[in-house]
Amino acid sequence: MDDRLAQIVGSKKARLERLKKAIPPEAVQTSVARTPLIRTRSFYNALDRDDRLNLIAEIKKASPSRGLLRETYDPVEIAMDYESNGAAAISILTEEDHFLGSLEHLQRVRPNVSRPLLRKDFIFDPYQLSEAIGAGADAILLIVAILDAATLASLIQLAERLGLDALVEVHDRQELNTALGAGARIIGINNRDLKTFKVDLHTTLQLAPHVPDATILVSESGINTADDIRMLREAGCDAFLIGEAFMRSEKPGNALRELMIRSLN
Repeated sequence: MDDRLAQIVGSKKARLERLKKAIPPEAVQTSVARTPLIRTRSFYNALDRDDRLNLIAEIKKASPSRGLLRETYDPVEIAMDYESNGAAAISILTEEDHFLGSLEHLQRVRPNVSRPLLRKDFIFDPYQLSEAIGAGADAILLIVAILDAATLASLIQLAERLGLDALVEVHDRQELNTALGAGARIIGINNRDLKTFKVDLHTTLQLAPHVPDATILVSESGINTADDIRMLREAGCDAFLIGEAFMRSEKPGNALRELMIRSLN
């Protein structure tokens, strides 16, 4: 794991250990068990459609590579804007220290939209799946670069039992093989190199031919133009996760709609 990624994961682990002392895993599991089953939105099904352009619109306030993306930040307003302009699903950054996110953002968005919600975070512990359910997530992100194969497989299986879909993120051929071997049904190819934070869409182009047809393929990061989307669709991508291109716009929903229109013309 590279130093920057290790730093982010390290701060997440420290924060999680403090949280576990305050709210033990047993208490979280009990709370989730008492929560009415509201997870009726399938992230997988939302992306498994070829009759539309499947955009996963992301909500995030900041990133380590770009800094603060948006001064005025209302997750609920942005989510509703995304939904009304055609987003297939919505991704919400919940990492606190480096992306200025919060589970509370996800919790607030849940009752205000009908699209499936992805908890995007650095997830490595079953406790975080219980958190995701409690906040109203329909899916979680699992990053192969921070997980060993056994832990990845275990988290995918647990997510399935809990009714969560898992978007399994890879960056190279070895990670892709690990993800498929662990049973991933949705593969996300991150075009951002986690060592240098540079973005190259050719990462998706190189890996896409090795993703089975039955697996949902999502391209992530660095997607800015209609030409980008057309190229990636031709390579076999089923969906596209886009954040910064929308979050830097004064009206994120309008930016989403305009990109969809241009991409389909």
